[in-house]
Amino acid sequence: MIIYNSNKNTFMKYVEKGIISNIVYDAFRKKLGEVSISEQLSWRNSLRHMYNVLNTPTIPDDSGIAIEYRLPYTSKRVDFIISGKNTDNSEHAMIVELKQWQEAKTVKGKNSIVKTYVGNAEREVTHPSYQAWSYSKTLQEYNKIVQEENITLHPCAFLHNYLIVGKDPIIDEEFFEIIREAPIFTQADAKKLRSFIAKYIKKSDDNSIIFRIDGGKIKPSKSLQDSLASMLSGNQEFIMIESQKIIYEDIMYTVNHLKNDTQGKKVFIIKGGPGTGKSVLAINLLSDIISEGKLAVYVTKNSAPRNVYFEKLRQGNYRKNYVHELFKGSGSFTDSETNDFEVLLVDEAHRLNEKSGLYSNIGENQIKEIINAARLSVFFIDEDQRVTSKDIGTIEQIKYFAKQQHAKIIEAELDSQFRCNGSDGYIAWLSDVLEIRRTANDIFNNDDYTFKIFDDPNEMRDAIIKENKYHNKARLLAGYCWNWESKNHPSKYDIIFPEHHFKAQWNFSNTTTWAIDTDSVEQIGCIHTSQGLEFDYIGVIIGDDLRFENGHIITDFSKRARTDQSLKGFVTKCRKGDKVALKFADTIIRNTYKTLLSRGMKGCFVYCTDQALSNYFKERLKRNNDIYNEITYTVQEAAETAENLLIYKTKK
Repeated sequence: MIIYNSNKNTFMKYVEKGIISNIVYDAFRKKLGEVSISEQLSWRNSLRHMYNVLNTPTIPDDSGIAIEYRLPYTSKRVDFIISGKNTDNSEHAMIVELKQWQEAKTVKGKNSIVKTYVGNAEREVTHPSYQAWSYSKTLQEYNKIVQEENITLHPCAFLHNYLIVGKDPIIDEEFFEIIREAPIFTQADAKKLRSFIAKYIKKSDDNSIIFRIDGGKIKPSKSLQDSLASMLSGNQEFIMIESQKIIYEDIMYTVNHLKNDTQGKKVFIIKGGPGTGKSVLAINLLSDIISEGKLAVYVTKNSAPRNVYFEKLRQGNYRKNYVHELFKGSGSFTDSETNDFEVLLVDEAHRLNEKSGLYSNIGENQIKEIINAARLSVFFIDEDQRVTSKDIGTIEQIKYFAKQQHAKIIEAELDSQFRCNGSDGYIAWLSDVLEIRRTANDIFNNDDYTFKIFDDPNEMRDAIIKENKYHNKARLLAGYCWNWESKNHPSKYDIIFPEHHFKAQWNFSNTTTWAIDTDSVEQIGCIHTSQGLEFDYIGVIIGDDLRFENGHIITDFSKRARTDQSLKGFVTKCRKGDKVALKFADTIIRNTYKTLLSRGMKGCFVYCTDQALSNYFKERLKRNNDIYNEITYTVQEAAETAENLLIYKTKK
């Protein structure tokens, strides 16, 4: 998605009239919602500097210009693109990362990381050249037009407020390789950047390149399960972007200094919502740590992703014993000695339990045992995905046991969205809609992500079956409101809606890889078979445990199936009106549906058994259109209004 595009001539005219930031803001508000004052000011400042760079007849007036292009499957945006043709009619697009930095410091031992003042504090961030390069590689990876029509991308960074003095850290020799991939230009380099652009863009493309990129088909996203074997073989399947890269480098730096470290244990707590790349980062770390000859293990309580990973690696000819040593359940460390492992990478840490074993009677506490077993333990956590009464994984609990063992605690947060078509807004909107918490996302842009309410579950199932034909990556899910009768009676159906002549079974108990089985699209999965995994499209049946009454979302623990174990130990207390138990059950039910509704990369279809809830979802979607219709200015009207105001002020 491109927020704003035009040609060079129009861009230059709007900058000259002082209205370009107004126009970009108006376009941004229509497509993605509100934007901070600081970002608006950065547009005004940076785009004026790009005007100076482009103010030359050597770069054609009809060259294409794009501002704020959102990368496929991410929430990240390219600041500035200019496109055109060379003398041989080859097509080129310049990716320009704009920075207002004034200084930077090197960070030894961390690849492509620098320290600078951003967000009112000095922080470690990716080097601007790495950022531009990673954006370019991501665009090249997922945009079919760029690949198939041989559009050459040229990433670079423009630090227009940065004055290089002597051997400046920003051009330190350790960055030479990435700077070769994406040249860096600073305050005194406007003419050099102009020459760099003019070297490739000598003829107009009538804005067709940017138009085609924006309208071009996006390649199917990679899934972690499909890329796992290649990653463990040392191949780079996913480009790490910003917070992923920063956290990766911080953890690898710690890993590489474990032998010489006399300060004891280390515990990383990595926070991140659905689709922020927690599992991808964990597998990247696993691959790179074991490639350096160190003992690392990927740990998760939920068996569903482990079983999928086992099957995928088995198909990749990995030895069974080797795979089982790399991927372990969270209850595997009850008998471990202190520091048996160098690194334990704990994914879905919010799902950790107190006791281990089939009957929850082994060990003392999984968090405590994991920290004890490793010199370095990394917990990837999203507290909003705790979905059963046994889930004790909280940041507070991890800190408690880390302090007990005198471990150093490092906290970080993944902020880039890689699921739901990169829509941060959709994830925040879910929290708002489900009344988990109020967010600024009262609406979300339906163009970014398909969210559709169905009145007939058969139609939703048909839509999922249709989407599944392409890559076997569409599944039906449901809240646990129906008993699992078919487990012991295979001929019975579990979820039945007589009024719609609809019947379906829960996922079969004779397989542990429902998420990738080729014949499971009509079976219905639950939170336990889908958490930690992702699909292209998901269809979610919301049962009577989530309803809309008296103007609010309400939850009802009594509508959960009798075979549901997620509220074990709390149902009796809830029936007695225990406020703490009722609050806990309410949280579990809301978290479950938020997790289910965020499993899809491209879209989410929904059927509600409660008609009032269905109507509420429809009303929230209608609100999107109503609010966007209230923004009556088009980009051209915004330009004309700003231009008339400028003329008025001049006359005054």
